[in-house]
Amino acid sequence: MSEERHIRPPAEKIASYYPIWSALRAQAEELAANEPALASFAHATILRHARLEEALAYHLARKIGGEDLSTLQVHEIFLEAFAADSEIGASVRADLSAVFQRDPACASYVQAFLFFKGFHALQSYRAAHWLWRNGRRVMALYFQNRMSDLFAVDIHPAAKLGRGIMIDHATGVVIGETAVIDDDVSMLHGVTLGGTGKEDEDRHPKVRRGVLLSAGAKILGNIEIGEYSRVGAGSVVLKDVPPHTTVAGVPARVIGKANSQRPSQDMDHCLKGCENYDPSI
Repeated sequence: MSEERHIRPPAEKIASYYPIWSALRAQAEELAANEPALASFAHATILRHARLEEALAYHLARKIGGEDLSTLQVHEIFLEAFAADSEIGASVRADLSAVFQRDPACASYVQAFLFFKGFHALQSYRAAHWLWRNGRRVMALYFQNRMSDLFAVDIHPAAKLGRGIMIDHATGVVIGETAVIDDDVSMLHGVTLGGTGKEDEDRHPKVRRGVLLSAGAKILGNIEIGEYSRVGAGSVVLKDVPPHTTVAGVPARVIGKANSQRPSQDMDHCLKGCENYDPSI
């Protein structure tokens, strides 16, 4: 069931209706009890809000707002985007679940929600993308610039990203204007989805469902990374990658099967064990 209502249901129904929001609130209460110095932070950011969208809008507005655009103005933009497009809220929940399920350093929803800049950057992009689609391109670019300054993540607001995406560590991630990322993709820091020159049309990669992009991978040009594939750390990919395949190297070449049915969820970056594995790569 979606979280469309602004009136909070009875406490005994919260867990069954809104499991992620319920878990997040319970973890925030535990954080406040265990770290009294952060209790007011937990209450202001999570516990005083009725819905996940409201809490996220507050949290990100305090980061993005500044001298040029006030926290209150940014907060209103986030709330407007969440209210206008319910798919954003669904994507937020899928992204939060992806971080908790895939990142071994993440022990709770509340850790990802409060402290993980990959999650923050991705949700800021979602608001910027909504602005871009609704003709507010200057404001969308403002959000992109603030996201880059704050999180060291540069996602063009015109790029098309699905749900259930995890950007681990996130520093140095660049995603170009015509890039497409389907659902359930995982990537680490330093990943670039870029162009190969000054083309002004469709010039960026298309990353299909379930792909794992390891640290520092560079995918360049209007090429397709087939579903459930893996790209090895530090690789430079210049041509299409078949589905269910592992590629690595500079330039990248096929070194075997993906070695997993769900690379983005299993998060196995090791190349050893791949069919045709070459340790010299």
